[in-house]
Amino acid sequence: MGVLLKIFIPLLGLALAFYFYSAPENFSEEMLRGKRVIVTGASSGIGEQMAYHLARMEAHLLLTARTEAKLQKVVEQCLKLGAASAHYVSGSMEDATFPEVVVKEAENTWGGLDMLILNHIGYTYFNYFNGDVGHIRKLLEINFLSYVAMTTSALPMLKESEGSIVVVSSMAGKTGAPFSAPYSATKFALDGFFSSLRQEFIIDKVNVSVTLCILGYINTENAVRVVSHAMRDTPAPKEECALEIIKSGALRRRELHYPSQAVGSLLLLRGIAPDFLDSLIRSNYKVENIRR
Repeated sequence: MGVLLKIFIPLLGLALAFYFYSAPENFSEEMLRGKRVIVTGASSGIGEQMAYHLARMEAHLLLTARTEAKLQKVVEQCLKLGAASAHYVSGSMEDATFPEVVVKEAENTWGGLDMLILNHIGYTYFNYFNGDVGHIRKLLEINFLSYVAMTTSALPMLKESEGSIVVVSSMAGKTGAPFSAPYSATKFALDGFFSSLRQEFIIDKVNVSVTLCILGYINTENAVRVVSHAMRDTPAPKEECALEIIKSGALRRRELHYPSQAVGSLLLLRGIAPDFLDSLIRSNYKVENIRR
């Protein structure tokens, strides 16, 4: 069984990669030079790495996260790396007014916007669902409703620039996995909303792209701290992940799967062998290390 999986899974990944990316595409850093970009969740992890890549590409950056001191350091580094400009707005997405504050800052600073990268998440636990409905409601506010609010505020500028919306999601938003029910619920909501919005843009001939980024296990400090004791997988590098997200947004792709082979294989299995996929997912967890 193990040998078959080692052969089968890569083949599935290659097939799905061909399905999504068969059209020739050429990414150039020139695509981002001088572009006005908002990155949320930019003080650490994937968001921080995206900021650094965009800075090297000489983009204009507006970064946001909760911790002001961390944002200041990231902005300083972005300017050293060559960003056309770099600013930050600190605050919490628990505040329903904050998304509009961030977008208004972009409007006041640049008079427009080319790319909105939505990457922030709220704190949640990694364990059996404990029945706390209030926690899910709070997490939906941060992980989902603030994404909708920021998009709504930014849309007039994005329509004018024929820009891009990049939504950082997860395999947990495509297929259920144990110990992450609240988080998974918010990521499924992102898929539903932004996939529907994409359809409406096409119907109305609105030239704003929507890229949904389906990520596996990435070696961010937070992810490793929360789940490493219970995951058999080796996490993928956040630096490469961040670059792939930027490329996919610039190329206006429908979806990014990263790591491409692993995520692509699992998504293909979801359609043809869902029970097998579920068992495969469960086998990847060290359940004995999960304490209720």
